[in-house]
Amino acid sequence: MPIDDFDLAIAPLKDLGGQRVWSLMISLFGDMARQEGQIIGGPVLSAIMTAMDVRPEAARVALHRLRKDKWIASEKHGRISHHSLTPAGRAQSQAASGRIYATPAELPEHWQMIVTEDADSDAPEKAGFTALIPRLYVGNASLPVPKGAAALSGQDAPDWMKRQLEPASLAESYTQLSDALHRVARDLSAAETLTPLQIATLRCLIVHNWRRLALKHPALPRPMIRDDWAGLTAHQMVAELLSRYPRPDLPEIATV
Repeated sequence: MPIDDFDLAIAPLKDLGGQRVWSLMISLFGDMARQEGQIIGGPVLSAIMTAMDVRPEAARVALHRLRKDKWIASEKHGRISHHSLTPAGRAQSQAASGRIYATPAELPEHWQMIVTEDADSDAPEKAGFTALIPRLYVGNASLPVPKGAAALSGQDAPDWMKRQLEPASLAESYTQLSDALHRVARDLSAAETLTPLQIATLRCLIVHNWRRLALKHPALPRPMIRDDWAGLTAHQMVAELLSRYPRPDLPEIATV
């Protein structure tokens, strides 16, 4: 796909807020080089950052920060720098990958409700539950029940409960992401017309914009989610686009 057409097609994703360069890099490495032994060469990293309108000096500052924070390790082979996730960075990326890459069809189908004695306890939220009202939480049926809490098996969830569980502070952001993903899906060419570099850039923007919202709240079981919630619509589009544009092999990107 011609560069100008590609840039125009992915513009809705680049225009969304929250595009911190170091966070973009975490999304890129988490998608393209999460496995041990996988590296991203300096020229490839520079090309992808440039495609996302990141200035070279901003990319260097971000790399320095991630090395300082023990997320990324860099070493030179001749004149070329090779970058990879550190064991700690890889572990954190792996821990988040289930939430980021699970499709809507893979969301848990069963849920439970728990009641706590203490309204100030943060144990349920640490365990992955979502607060409905003080002392009352809902979550995946497989989550361990915090000590001292009473658990009830979930049945049919009323619409008002689903609405109340939606993260209100992220409503506008999810709507914007859903709209942007629909526009990208409409305007992008088929995968075989894109270069490996273009696909890597596209996937980074999709994963990054999804990750920065989805990881801000616990995952809800599917029966607790409204069919027309913007967060679910965005999730469906993320899954569709990542499937439509499979992850290219790193050596393929290096050859462009």
